[in-house]
Amino acid sequence: MVESSLPRSIEADDSHTTRAPSGALVHQRSLEHSDRLARRLHEVVPGKVWTLVGNGLSNQSFVLGPGGVICIDTGESREEMAAALLELRRVCTAPLAAVLLTHFHYVGGTLAAFGEAGGTLPVYGHAGIDGNLKRAGGLIAPTYLRGLVEQFAIFLPAEGPDAAENVGLGRSYRDPAHAPHQPGYVPPSITFDEATRLEVAGLEILVDPAPSDADDSVTYYFPSLGVAVHNLVWPVLFNVFAIRGEEYRDPRVLVAGIDRLLALEPEALVGTHGPPIIGAAEVQRRATAARDAVQLLWDQTVRLANQGLTAKGIAERVRLPGSFDEDYLTQELYGLVEHHVRQIRSGLFGFFDGEIADLLPLPEVERRERLIAGFGGRKAVAAAMDEALAEEDLRWALELGAWLTGTPGASHEDRLALADALRRVARRTSAANIRSWCLTHALELEGSLDLSSLRSPRMSAFSIQLAPLAATLEQLTVLVEPEALAGIDAVVSIEADGETGAVHLRNGIIAPVGLPANPDLSVTLSKEDLGLLLSGQKDLPDAIAQGDLSIIGDERILNVLFEALDILP
Repeated sequence: MVESSLPRSIEADDSHTTRAPSGALVHQRSLEHSDRLARRLHEVVPGKVWTLVGNGLSNQSFVLGPGGVICIDTGESREEMAAALLELRRVCTAPLAAVLLTHFHYVGGTLAAFGEAGGTLPVYGHAGIDGNLKRAGGLIAPTYLRGLVEQFAIFLPAEGPDAAENVGLGRSYRDPAHAPHQPGYVPPSITFDEATRLEVAGLEILVDPAPSDADDSVTYYFPSLGVAVHNLVWPVLFNVFAIRGEEYRDPRVLVAGIDRLLALEPEALVGTHGPPIIGAAEVQRRATAARDAVQLLWDQTVRLANQGLTAKGIAERVRLPGSFDEDYLTQELYGLVEHHVRQIRSGLFGFFDGEIADLLPLPEVERRERLIAGFGGRKAVAAAMDEALAEEDLRWALELGAWLTGTPGASHEDRLALADALRRVARRTSAANIRSWCLTHALELEGSLDLSSLRSPRMSAFSIQLAPLAATLEQLTVLVEPEALAGIDAVVSIEADGETGAVHLRNGIIAPVGLPANPDLSVTLSKEDLGLLLSGQKDLPDAIAQGDLSIIGDERILNVLFEALDILP
């Protein structure tokens, strides 16, 4: 369980690497996992319950009751859900009766269900779904999108050594066959935030809010069928840490949810991802192991933190015992144990773990430059990196490569060497997240992939026209350069197509406020022009000269506001 050697997050050589039919070079376990995630409509209860695996990142599941079919989760687009319904219609002709949502991630195809039903359907889901969607698509959207690209192999080629093989929870983030992936989310019409009992389509359903990778996750249990639909036990070791960046997922909360799931003594588990687990004994054995693996990570992280180890020190030592290697539910097919334990420590205690060098660190670039100088210069570091690659010392090669490429004077050869190290890691790890991240950045380092737009967030003119004005003003708060507002204390009211709002510029921030009686500046314009201005597609002086804005008050305040925003192309 606890060893002194480094964790086996990457193999020492290519002996576990194989070539997929697409030409992708992947870990053997990853290729085996693709077979589990292959497209298949699994019949869980004969003639009553089905779950479709391999239609996208998530499953779409169907339960037949006396009053019709209940759809559980609708995928990420109307096309994805439409494809799922075609599969359903090969085995069941009963009309649709309702939609149930397990959490906010897979809700984008609901309109396809409405279309098939010929009208609206009741939609059941946690009360937090709407808020989580707005959070992911609002203030944090640029980072969220960049993380999705990196984690889910979105820009990897379809064929060749760097091709995407699977993304851990599914064969792909979005099936290319479903393009153009039209949105079809419909907010839940019946919501809950605590344990409750429902009757839907003539079936009793027990609802248990059970947070996992989302705080709005719920378990639906159908007592008459012995089936639980959940987001707790995944076809991989549960991802405490998401490399794309997410809020802390507390293992203790997940474990409690699995305990309640097991207490139901279900005959079958239908997950949001992966094949179902059928048979009461199998459910208890396998779900218990999945639960215990997560508890072990938490327990050992706390144990070693209490002994004074840093996050990296803990990551070096925590292992899952060999017995957990026997079932794919507890294998590192998505994320890595060494990352999960670092996240647990940070989630419990914050970023500072007692590592002296992290207390008051040098500026990042300056630190790397000093390390390079201390090593004997760039040529010496490059030579050391060549040696590390020759000796398959990939962790050291990654660090040396980060010094060279993260400082002024980085050469094309430096970037190619780091890309080589990342590509070797990608083909020697069984963790889909790590493979996707490494290959994405290897392609960028080589110049065949440009991710610069994902690091230069801009507001969308189209989104601004559709969004409430209040949401647009809130977005401004994370686009401001504080120094540009130095010495400014002013309230600006804005009216756009009949909607009104106001912001207070003060102390280097933009604070949305209620409408004041006497603002320092009042601006009236259309949402279309507001979108063009805030997306950088129209210059403020031109808009003023053309009469696109009506301004009452000190025009200079408006100039200061726009100069302070990260909106220039």
